[in-house]
Amino acid sequence: MRSRITFLKRHLARGFTMIELLVALAIIALLLAIAAPKYFGGIDRARETVLRENLYSLREALDKYYTDTGRYPDKLSDLVDKHYLRQIPEDPITESRNGWVVKPPADPSMGGVFDVHSGAAGVGKDGTYYQDW
Repeated sequence: MRSRITFLKRHLARGFTMIELLVALAIIALLLAIAAPKYFGGIDRARETVLRENLYSLREALDKYYTDTGRYPDKLSDLVDKHYLRQIPEDPITESRNGWVVKPPADPSMGGVFDVHSGAAGVGKDGTYYQDW
């Protein structure tokens, strides 16, 4: 019995062999190779979803402003000043609140902001440009 305990103590104190470490690292690398693309693809999809939602919120606030006042706001900050929005939403692609591209109405006397688009360069997962959303 004593020799068996001595053998176990020596074996445990010795540590891992190089082959065991390589096998463990290979398994970890394989799992990362499977999981990483799904993770980063999910982040891109989430940013695009947030961009669509922020555009929807801005456009809805513009419509409500127009319904209440009979004209469009002169600038996006008017939506915050008049409490149609708590703050200008961030464009998740450019990570900026100042990157929105403002489209004025056809009649300049109706205000300055008729529609809003993203100022981000690039193409979404659906193949359309962010600027066209």
